[in-house]
Amino acid sequence: MNKRHFLLIFMAMSIAQNSIAQNFYDMQTVQDIYLTFAQSNWDYILDTMRQNYSDNKLLAQININGTVFDSIGVNYKGNSSYNANNLKNAFHIELDYVLDGQDYQGYQHVKLSNVSHDPSFLRETLSYEALRNYMPASGANYARVYVNGNYHGLYVNQEAVNKQFVEPHFYSSNNPLFLCDKPDGITGTVPAPNLAFLGADSSAYYNSYELKSDYGYGDLATLTNILNNNTAQIEDYLDVDRALWMLAFNNLFVNLDSYTGSIGHNYYIYEDNNHRFNPIVWDLNESFGSFTNSGVGQLTFTQMKQMDPLLHANSSSKPLIQKLLANQTYKKMYLAHLRTMLNEMIVSGWYQTRGQELQNLIAPDVQADNNKFFSYTNFIANLTNDVTGAGGPGGGNKIGLVSLMEARKNYLQTNAEILKTPPSLANIQSSPSNPTIGTALNITATVTNPTTVTLAYRYQQSERFVKIQMYDDGLHNDQAAADGIYGAQIPANPATALAQYYIYAENNNAGVFSPARAEYEFYNIVFTSPIQTGQVVINEFLAANVANITDPANEHDDWIELYNTTSNTLSLVGLYLSDDPNLPRKWALPNINMPANSYLIVWADENSGQGNLHANFKLSKTGEAIYLSKADDTLLDSVVFGAQNNDISTGRYPNGTGNFTIMPPTFSAQNQLNLCSIQPLITGNTTACFNGSTTYSVPVVASAVYVWTISNGAILTGQGTNTIQVQWNNNATGTVNVVQINP
Repeated sequence: MNKRHFLLIFMAMSIAQNSIAQNFYDMQTVQDIYLTFAQSNWDYILDTMRQNYSDNKLLAQININGTVFDSIGVNYKGNSSYNANNLKNAFHIELDYVLDGQDYQGYQHVKLSNVSHDPSFLRETLSYEALRNYMPASGANYARVYVNGNYHGLYVNQEAVNKQFVEPHFYSSNNPLFLCDKPDGITGTVPAPNLAFLGADSSAYYNSYELKSDYGYGDLATLTNILNNNTAQIEDYLDVDRALWMLAFNNLFVNLDSYTGSIGHNYYIYEDNNHRFNPIVWDLNESFGSFTNSGVGQLTFTQMKQMDPLLHANSSSKPLIQKLLANQTYKKMYLAHLRTMLNEMIVSGWYQTRGQELQNLIAPDVQADNNKFFSYTNFIANLTNDVTGAGGPGGGNKIGLVSLMEARKNYLQTNAEILKTPPSLANIQSSPSNPTIGTALNITATVTNPTTVTLAYRYQQSERFVKIQMYDDGLHNDQAAADGIYGAQIPANPATALAQYYIYAENNNAGVFSPARAEYEFYNIVFTSPIQTGQVVINEFLAANVANITDPANEHDDWIELYNTTSNTLSLVGLYLSDDPNLPRKWALPNINMPANSYLIVWADENSGQGNLHANFKLSKTGEAIYLSKADDTLLDSVVFGAQNNDISTGRYPNGTGNFTIMPPTFSAQNQLNLCSIQPLITGNTTACFNGSTTYSVPVVASAVYVWTISNGAILTGQGTNTIQVQWNNNATGTVNVVQINP
């Protein structure tokens, strides 16, 4: 494997982590959250709402790390973790409950878990951190929570799974999303949310799955039908690889309060634009053996340590496990994923080292938490040792994390399924080494003892991988026949500047991936684009479109104008727009040829379903940045802007080359500086207009000193007590910009 591959994998990993690891979920920082309720009996009110499954929320004020929000909504959350007698219940906080758009670092929902089943305070945060190496999963850290001025306890701060979560991971946000758990208020016996086929009538699924989107029960019924009755087509309806990662995680970490356990719940599924559902793990507070019911009875500590890696492979009540593992290739992939997690997270000792680091971070806050469910002694002990006869709902016997995982490691390393030997897979190469857009790629690998070698490739991260066979026949750029070097070709595609791929090899015993974390990680190839800096520029944008021009859907969406400054037609393949410096390839420009000296409008409306010129991000009226980049992350252009006024754009003047300044919108046309419709300010930065008169007086402050600039040949004729006099020639139109520098 060459250095280019290693570098690009590292970059992809860094980008993926940055997309979910904003400061609010920084693992090294304990958040400070202050809740203030007007009512002294706030706990009674929240209990009443929870017990009645009310959709209402109690209004409060919140202070998050010094940022204050009013009129937020609060209620209690949780099933087994909630009890009216608890001194410390879990909170669900909606920052935008009353005030639309109110958020903290882009997050509108705050989920605070009360750590009721975990003496170690580690199970949830440690599990999520491990899982994020293999599939999209929530950020999670810790928060000191104060209520009406009193320290209420240390909570786990967990990222909600909602539109804000799915957009960066699945490149859409309006498709069907389900929490696979019965909705609040549903009582009595209902089918488990285990993806069993309940019939074509979508109403059969209402009581078992909680819809979190505008529609989707029909799509869910189709998924369950295919899984149970036509499994050969399942890859068209389910991201099988992510499902296998979820099942491997649940088994290895003995996470039984999940699909794998008795209830078969605590996960989401989201349908991406490829019409495939993606599983998303949820609620990991009872991972590492805190929940003991496997679906075949309560497990003892010894039974959890020796839990079969193929648990439920023959269970009709677990069709996701039964149907997938009945396919021998899927079974080998599942065991390869489990083997990777075992080696990286457990055999390496990572989980214990990281657990100790987290306990050291939070120890003072746990000790000061008078509402915690277990003693401080239990907290210290449970990382390594079992605790018995302690507190906590459902009994106080909790297996130690090290006690469980060291025994589990020893059991799995001697398990017949894990010991099966896969092919060896090494020396991954691609050629040519510096491909240009529209070039085919030859991929080779040295593979020992395979029966099948598969190359999986795609051109965009939002796409499905296409799988083709690799050959050792001397006919696929693989050198000589039968030399152990396998080859295949990724076809040329002039409409893309990226290719992503991984390799999977299997024999009669086992399978192996390269990279080992595929499909979540992959090799990146970046094709060279011929466009140079200055040839295509961000020419104008409108971030507060209230009454300006509408998009084809008749909506007043924000827009970004690009301009081709050259006298040649340019292909936009390989160019990207973003509002996030950590995600320069956030939105790919479509395969469009841009004529010479032409304009292109991109609608920044976070609604890609309306067409290929609708970006997956919006512009902020309060200010942010726009970046135009190439596929190799070379920055072609950018603009950082502050607060914007309604229906006033910001653009380059002179057109295409000048600095950015405010102006009346010149949608898909040459930028002009006729600002006479804009009311000038009296002090500070102000722009005044002249249009068709002999002189114009700019209001100023008498004792101030100003720096001024003028356009179109206007002449400064003097500064009076309260004005600056400007004169210009022949009914010209232009501006005078006045900046107060010394009040």
